[in-house]
Amino acid sequence: MARRFRLLIGAVLTSGLVVGIALPAIAFVPYDGAGAFAKAAARTPKKPAPSPTGYDVSYPQCSSTLPKSPTFGIVGVNGGRAYASNSCLASEYAWATTSTSTAYPKVGFYANTGNPGPVLSTHWPTGQSTPAVCDGTLSEGCSYDYGWNAAADSFARATAVAGVDGARAAYWWLDVETGNSWATASDLPSWAALNTKDLQGAAAYLAAQGVGQLGFYSTGFQWGQITGLNASTSPASFSTSYVNWVPGATSLSSAQARCSSAYSFTGARVQLTQYVQSNLDVDYRCP
Repeated sequence: MARRFRLLIGAVLTSGLVVGIALPAIAFVPYDGAGAFAKAAARTPKKPAPSPTGYDVSYPQCSSTLPKSPTFGIVGVNGGRAYASNSCLASEYAWATTSTSTAYPKVGFYANTGNPGPVLSTHWPTGQSTPAVCDGTLSEGCSYDYGWNAAADSFARATAVAGVDGARAAYWWLDVETGNSWATASDLPSWAALNTKDLQGAAAYLAAQGVGQLGFYSTGFQWGQITGLNASTSPASFSTSYVNWVPGATSLSSAQARCSSAYSFTGARVQLTQYVQSNLDVDYRCP
């Protein structure tokens, strides 16, 4: 926030001249309108506050020219789904480290999520006994383990480019979108509980690593379609310390408007909002 200082000097008239007072030892000169203080300020301009907008990138941007020195950068560690590779993760991470933010971490990571079940997944945790027991079916225990394991895989990918300390220091986001595979009503009546367990497992793994911050990327509609929850019911299943990142804005002003609690899908604070500009995802950090 810019500070403005007002200095009152003697009897300065609005005409820009100092009142003529005859003092033998002091020579008064005309006031030049701009003022010495204004000139000094012009010589030493204040450094503007950093923009609260950054960018998120992932495998679709592997061949793109990315903006130089962003305020912050968020990098997707997967290739669009859990366990898939982002082939340019290393270079995108290197780009994110050129960010200029000093108020919060320069680099963030996001991980794809899903709960595909034993038929669709080659990573289904059949026989796993910790952190939950998985009997090989589409059950709550297996769903929890799948989410935990997928997050572990994503964290390992981030560690490979950032080191353990770098991966831990970053803000982490779990990308929860209907475009990935989830349990549905056609699978089991308990589909919503299964998907909720999956996301609880993913969040628990990242929290256990001591990451800088944890949050969810989604919309109210998609969150409801996947978990069956909303902003009022989610706090019973997810900590409100897991902040929200909300897409769907069409401009900076629209993104700023989405910082409202009305756009929270878990009942937690909205920390980031997203809009698209020049084929890049721009992210606004809410106050």
